[in-house]
Amino acid sequence: MSLETLQDSQTSEHPIDVMESLATAHEWPCERGETQNDMNVCIKGHYCDFHIAVNWRPDLHGLHLACVLDIRILENKRADICTLLALINEQLFLGHFDLWSVDGTILFRNTIMVSGMGLSEMQCFELINNATETCERFFPAFQYMLWANQSAQDALNTCMFETKGEA
Repeated sequence: MSLETLQDSQTSEHPIDVMESLATAHEWPCERGETQNDMNVCIKGHYCDFHIAVNWRPDLHGLHLACVLDIRILENKRADICTLLALINEQLFLGHFDLWSVDGTILFRNTIMVSGMGLSEMQCFELINNATETCERFFPAFQYMLWANQSAQDALNTCMFETKGEA
């Protein structure tokens, strides 16, 4: 069977419908956006709530996720935070952190390309799970830098520390 035949024989659910189904199953508060191609999800994290905007771009076959951290960076700290963002982004395999210039919001962004075969709930879960785990891991670095006046490298080092073994 050729790829074209496979694509024709399967009906693909709209990616936002798949994401909404996942959010409902996990009892994450969610709402559809102004169009059929976007929605918002809120997930409770350890340090803060994560507000996640999900957008489907049918022209690019891409499902984009932007996870906003509940933190605002003042103008006088933005250059230092950009240094930290660059150091953190070097550590990431999937996605990246950005500083939103309009209001100083830090967000984690990632996109998954969706083939003609459609999108599974598991793929959506992994996209959200990667975002929330990454935000949880690096949130303290932003706090250390802002509230404890640590350097970008020291803040990153604190988050990169991994415990091995058991006590």
